[in-house]
Amino acid sequence: MDLIARPLTPEAFAPYGDVVEAPADPGRAYFETSLGNLRANAQPRLWMLTKLPAPGLPIEITSFERHEFSSQSFVPIEIGRWLIVVAPHAPKGGPDVGRAQAFIASPRQGMSYRPNTWHSGLNVFDKPACLTVFMWLDGTSADEEIVPVPPFYVRER
Repeated sequence: MDLIARPLTPEAFAPYGDVVEAPADPGRAYFETSLGNLRANAQPRLWMLTKLPAPGLPIEITSFERHEFSSQSFVPIEIGRWLIVVAPHAPKGGPDVGRAQAFIASPRQGMSYRPNTWHSGLNVFDKPACLTVFMWLDGTSADEEIVPVPPFYVRER
């Protein structure tokens, strides 16, 4: 299976979460639905992440992950283009890879996965990236689930 990555837009990404982007004009942009926590004992965690660039597309995807009880937000500090791959839930559980979607985010775009959203790991292109990540964690195995999937490739148009 090959998946074609398309530009990230708020409308296309809406089933999976929010696109987080600074306003074009001076002022604030609020993202009220971007921070979700479904566990009373989970604590907010903010961290910085540095990621080296992948060679580019096509890229092979071999696993998906989810954070069943927490949103996960990525806000770029310095970044080139980056890849977001998401999938709905399969009828019998796990990610439905056959219905996966891929998006290329611009350097000005961040995003927030809703709780329980299947997604691939972070891949960045063009240059090393630095991001801020926000998530709710309680230190248990319920913080993160990673599952192998039949390998597939994400390509550009």
